[in-house]
Amino acid sequence: MIQDIAPHTYDPVFRNKEPEDQDYVLHYEYNKVMLLKQGDGMVIPSFGDLKEEAKEIKAGAQYLFSIDGRAYYCVTDMDVPEFGGFNLEPLTVFRSLEPLHQAFAGITGSQLYRWRQSRQFCGHCGARMEPSARERAMVCPDCGQTEYPKISPAVIVAITNGDKLLMSRYAKGAYRNYALIAGFVEIGETFEDCVRREVMEEVGLKVKNIRYYKSQPWAFSDTEMIGFTAELDGDDTIRLEEEELCEAGWFTRDEIVEYGPYISVGHEMMKAFKDGRI
Repeated sequence: MIQDIAPHTYDPVFRNKEPEDQDYVLHYEYNKVMLLKQGDGMVIPSFGDLKEEAKEIKAGAQYLFSIDGRAYYCVTDMDVPEFGGFNLEPLTVFRSLEPLHQAFAGITGSQLYRWRQSRQFCGHCGARMEPSARERAMVCPDCGQTEYPKISPAVIVAITNGDKLLMSRYAKGAYRNYALIAGFVEIGETFEDCVRREVMEEVGLKVKNIRYYKSQPWAFSDTEMIGFTAELDGDDTIRLEEEELCEAGWFTRDEIVEYGPYISVGHEMMKAFKDGRI
């Protein structure tokens, strides 16, 4: 999955650290990111790649995290250079960017960028928020309100019916491939209760033997995705929630379509079922 970057090491600890030329620049504009064309592919640029612009943008760079000791910074106050191979690319580029640890860095940085952009003003008193100097947080200088990065828990479940797996396709959005049933956890709800509710709401089915599979950070939607497996309990008639899904059905192992690379826990579970491991 996208966070499985070994032998590289991700270090999320907050630090007050001045950027160096070898450190990476993550510049986002809404749902796009600045990348540097290199050969037949693209890479995340370093401050050194920006040359004369580097000194100016270092002053406003915000430390995010490090991988293998090299830091990644979010830089918002800059223009994309017109020359030198710099381009704005959609964030979906990180679904296939290589090497994988750079894809993970790029999409994780976008999650922190969106959080900062959405916390520019205090929700309590309306004053402009400021980055904390001691932790990853936005702090109101007037009332002290503190906001931490937004992480939304969600569940995703591989539902089996004998030798068949339930798969669906979303009614909205750009992603058109088959996926598993998923949804966000509500206040006061356990993960297991969320599985039961989402399955009933989206396809009108009951499930049993709910078992934890694994979790993953999924920064494309600011989510911590909790994967489960479950078995059909009773009638297998699907009653589709058409506001959410345009299609759902039971698929045999041979009918499962493989969508590589397997960067998501949902795709990993689909592959595990196809291979007979679920």
